[in-house]
Amino acid sequence: MKRFRAAVVGGSGYGGAEIIRRLLIHPEVELVRVASIDHVGEPLGAVHLSLTGRTSLRFENLSPAEAAAGCDVVLMGLPHKVSADKAPAVLAAGAKVVDMSGDFRLRDAAAYARYYGVEHPRAAMLAAGTFVYGLPELNREAIRAARAVASPGCFATTIELGLLPLARAGKLRGLLHVVGVTGSSGSGVAPSPGTHHPVRAVNLKTYKVLDHQHTPEILETLAAAGAPDVQLRFVPVSAPLSRGILITTFVEVDAAETNDSLAALYASSYDGEPFVRFVRERLPEVAAVSGSNFAEVGFTLGEAHGATRTLVVVSATDNLIKGGAGQAIQNMNLMLGLPETLSLEDPGPWP
Repeated sequence: MKRFRAAVVGGSGYGGAEIIRRLLIHPEVELVRVASIDHVGEPLGAVHLSLTGRTSLRFENLSPAEAAAGCDVVLMGLPHKVSADKAPAVLAAGAKVVDMSGDFRLRDAAAYARYYGVEHPRAAMLAAGTFVYGLPELNREAIRAARAVASPGCFATTIELGLLPLARAGKLRGLLHVVGVTGSSGSGVAPSPGTHHPVRAVNLKTYKVLDHQHTPEILETLAAAGAPDVQLRFVPVSAPLSRGILITTFVEVDAAETNDSLAALYASSYDGEPFVRFVRERLPEVAAVSGSNFAEVGFTLGEAHGATRTLVVVSATDNLIKGGAGQAIQNMNLMLGLPETLSLEDPGPWP
């Protein structure tokens, strides 16, 4: 018999599908119900075709308290601006919560209003730090002790993992320029002109230029890691692939830095991390991490120009797994006192 019981709230989207898939193969956590306002009464496999025959569960229209009843943990795959109203009821029901939306990632309610377009309905919870920011490579021990975790955004995760070693070492300051290329699944299951396949499949385009909602999340996280004085100029790019993120970040470092000094810094940060690979023999690629909970980080160091040289940091994740549902499962494992790698160790397909 499995030791823990879990529910998923908001299970009809791409992130929900990945959470469900990982829970169904989890050796210690039993998925007992999946709540959704869509596809009510339908088998999970009727919507997520790869789950056909894997479970008898059906989508149920449940209140947060009903979904949480008898569960140790609830994983929430609801949209931004919806989780903020639902999560408190889950906590009140006694379950732990892992939230995948952006509603509890920030401490600054004004930044939330600026980037999400509405006043936060639970601003006191932000200020109180009710939710721990769920980046295990930075906050592992706090996640272990938490009742509520806000899993990071996909762009944020990929950018932060590329820069954490520099922030911790006090080598990250000033203006950062970032270009992030992403697959269409990051836009969610509902179609839109920007994600419609006939156009997306033959197109590259920028969007939310210098105004992406993950910006304040990244800045708060880098400040917590030791880089309070950075500024971010972030340009996201919509790409013709279904999943994956590739981030290129341009950082000015001291001219005295060398490939070996920086490699030692990255190796010391990520040696022993179960899901981050620091690669030197090549630069990270989406195909190397797609379908897995692994992230890759690497860099190229430019020639010195005066007192500085340009460090180009490249990082890659699967936006639905390490950038989303897989990281939520990793956080759940930590919160339940389990090995954080459970149900996440598969390396993904190649190619």
